[in-house]
Amino acid sequence: MKSFKIFSALVFIFHLLSCDQLFDSSVNPTGKVGEILVVCEDDIWNSTVQKALDSSLTKFIMPYFPDVVTFELVHRTNEKFEGAIKRHRNILFVKIDPSCKSPNGEVKYRRDVWSRRQLIVEITARNKADIIKLCENKLSQVHKTFDDMEWNRIRMYFADKQNSYLNKDIAKNFGIHIDLPDASNIVSSRTNFFRIALPVASRPIEFVGIGQQDMGHIHSGIMIYQYPYVDSEQMTLKNLLAARDTMLRYNMPHETEGLYMGTQYTEKPINIYPEMSESYNYNGTIKGVEMRGMFVFKGLPIHTTGGAFWAFHFVHPKTKKIVCISGYVDAPSTTSWTHFLREIEAIWKSVTIL
Repeated sequence: MKSFKIFSALVFIFHLLSCDQLFDSSVNPTGKVGEILVVCEDDIWNSTVQKALDSSLTKFIMPYFPDVVTFELVHRTNEKFEGAIKRHRNILFVKIDPSCKSPNGEVKYRRDVWSRRQLIVEITARNKADIIKLCENKLSQVHKTFDDMEWNRIRMYFADKQNSYLNKDIAKNFGIHIDLPDASNIVSSRTNFFRIALPVASRPIEFVGIGQQDMGHIHSGIMIYQYPYVDSEQMTLKNLLAARDTMLRYNMPHETEGLYMGTQYTEKPINIYPEMSESYNYNGTIKGVEMRGMFVFKGLPIHTTGGAFWAFHFVHPKTKKIVCISGYVDAPSTTSWTHFLREIEAIWKSVTIL
């Protein structure tokens, strides 16, 4: 009887799948963070169109080493685009239609078609040559749309589940709110510095053997620190790095006595130096500067590990202090950092003033 019930349930689920009844805007998406599912025929994919798509959509997040791409492309034909794969978070349809009205091709956007917070982009042109021209002229905006959706999707996921106790401590000390995974916790706190550990549960599991699960020895977290704002000169790259290095030296010790987290400045054999650009929080209400770079543990003449950081600096309009939200990822070079850096980006993007 039990076997019959299980069989009946499976038949029912298969029936729903075949009728697309399990696909709507309330169902969570599938697919990895940093992945775009490209749906087109083999004839299109196995041509110069693939190279055009790749060069426009798989851009690097600089200046990390090893390289971190914004997206990886995964191909499916229209025939194999069925079942749960329709719920993929990012889908790009590439179509050739000789009757396309626009000589420059068309780009259409759709959201929440087969799953919640899903983004679908459809590009259509009259032939392959026109598809390639469309990629050259319009795919930068397509990339930006996918890019914004990727971190914002994570931000909204974190916002759905909040840790009220943690939120109160951050609000009391810094006068801000950020969306964090609900199992995050404060590791250390001082008047002007918090270090917050992100939960293991927010990361994808990597299978390393039969019957075994491993988190890839990945460590990531968020630092929040503040100091008095005097003038705009403090917001230059040189001065922000100087303030950062001072904060890290006294607040981010390594488990090995004498070591502490510091910024990596390398020219040879690979030039790795932090980069800075103007940026905003998710709703455009806070203007500041974001900084991306690498960190390394310093203090002793020994070889140490390091990783990536992504930070956002702004002047708090009420406290008149420079506030920095800086996330870090310490992971093996054989592991893709895209997912973890996207989490960091989503967190600093979520900041609001209280």
